Amino acid sequence: MAQEKKVWRNGKLIPWEEATVQIMSHSVARGSGIFEYLAIYSTPEGPIAFRLPEHCDRLFRSAELLGMELVQSKEEIMAGVVEAVRTNQITQGYVKIVGLYSEETMAITLTDRRIDLAIFAFAEGDYRKPAPPTISICLSRWRKLHPETVPVEAKVAANYLNGMMARQDAQQRGFDLGVMLDTMGFLAESSVESVFMVKDGVVMTSPLGLVLSSISRRSILEAGPFKGVKVAEKPIRKEEFLEADEIFISSTSRRVWPVHRIEDRNLGEVPGPVSSKLSAIMDSIQTGRDEQFRHWLYPIQPNLPPSESTSPRPGATKRKGR
Repeated sequence: MAQEKKVWRNGKLIPWEEATVQIMSHSVARGSGIFEYLAIYSTPEGPIAFRLPEHCDRLFRSAELLGMELVQSKEEIMAGVVEAVRTNQITQGYVKIVGLYSEETMAITLTDRRIDLAIFAFAEGDYRKPAPPTISICLSRWRKLHPETVPVEAKVAANYLNGMMARQDAQQRGFDLGVMLDTMGFLAESSVESVFMVKDGVVMTSPLGLVLSSISRRSILEAGPFKGVKVAEKPIRKEEFLEADEIFISSTSRRVWPVHRIEDRNLGEVPGPVSSKLSAIMDSIQTGRDEQFRHWLYPIQPNLPPSESTSPRPGATKRKGR
C-alpha cells in the first residue's frame, strides 16, 4: 500500500516511502513541527475538504506564533491538498499537513526560519481504529499547559506531550480519555479533543485563550445556533462539569462523541437529545445535504464550484518556493 501512495512535499509529488526526515532535525529532536489535520468527506458532488481555508489560516497562525516562515502561499497549500487527495484517490479520509525544520542541527534556535511542507492524504481506514459509540472519561491528574509558558494556540508537536500524558493517565486508570483542567482549576480540553457539556439544554465549552482554537469546536459553536441549539463559551468549574446533563467531545475524526461515564458517575440517556441533534446537524453539513453551510466544503473535484469564501483571495500574492 505504501509504495502506491504519494506525498506532496514542497510543491512536488514524491513516493510515500521517501517522505522522510533526518532524526537529528530540529523538529524531531525539539518538537518544533507544526501541523493541521482535516477531514475529506464524500458528497453527491464528489469529495470535499472540510473547512480547508480555515485550516490553512490556522497553519499560518501557528507558524507566526513560532517565528516560522511558510514559503508557500495559502492558495498554493490548498492546491497542494487537492493534488494530494486526487492523486491518492481519496474519497473519504483525512489530510495531514506538516511543516517542519528538516535539516540536521544541534541548535536551539535557527537563523533560517523557512520550513519544509508536506501534505499526506490517506483513506479513512488506513489509520483510524474502530471506536465505541460512547466513551468514558476522567479528570486527568495533568493540567493543561498555561498560555504564559508556551503558545497554546499553536498546533505544534511539542504541545501534544501534554495531551499524550493525559491520555496515558486515563487509560492506565481504565478510562478511554482524560480531560484536563487548566492551572486555575477550570475545564480545559482533552488530549486532541474539545470538550462540551450540556446543562438545561445549553451547550457549554471553555473559552479561547487557554485551549486550542479547534475547527471542530468552532463549527459546533457556529452551526448550533442556526439550528436552534443554544451555546455558550464560559469558564466551567470542575464541580459544574461533573454535574452535566450531557457530555461529548469533538475532533476532526469524531465531530460529536458522546460520553456515557465521567469518573464514577454514569450519565443517563446517552447520547442525550442535544448531543444527538448536534450529531445529526454535523452529519448533514459534512455530507453536503445542508445548503446553509456548503461554503464550509472545499471541492476536490472540478464539478463542485467553490463558494466565495473558499475562492482565492483577490490580489493575493504567491511566495516563491525554496
